[in-house]
Amino acid sequence: MKAAGCSLLAVSLAAFAGDARAQTSCPEPQKPMRDIELMLGRPDASNARWRRFLAHEVTPRFPDGLTVYETTGQWRDAQRRTIRRERSRVLRIIVASDEAVRQKVTAVAEAYKKQFRQTSVGIITRDVCASF
Repeated sequence: MKAAGCSLLAVSLAAFAGDARAQTSCPEPQKPMRDIELMLGRPDASNARWRRFLAHEVTPRFPDGLTVYETTGQWRDAQRRTIRRERSRVLRIIVASDEAVRQKVTAVAEAYKKQFRQTSVGIITRDVCASF
């Protein structure tokens, strides 16, 4: 997810700031939660390297659970004016929303960019009703 740039990260994180928004009404046994997806490009990351990242960066911050989808994606390389395709992953986490969650998501995204040499990580957040 190289070309998505910082603007996607800024817009996504701004969604966390809106916690003064109207509370979602959920049918029992569900409750209002935040559905967070991180779009992670996979340059030449081995499965072992990914598992280490998941174990050291993601699981300690979100120990209650998560889902990972193996996907493919594409983005426009503005410098070369071409469409680039790459294997990717979507990391999905459903949690209660608060300031600590925002900080954890930011930390995971920054760690991923650094460890896997990515210029950006796409982040999508949604208010949902969920139960587990």
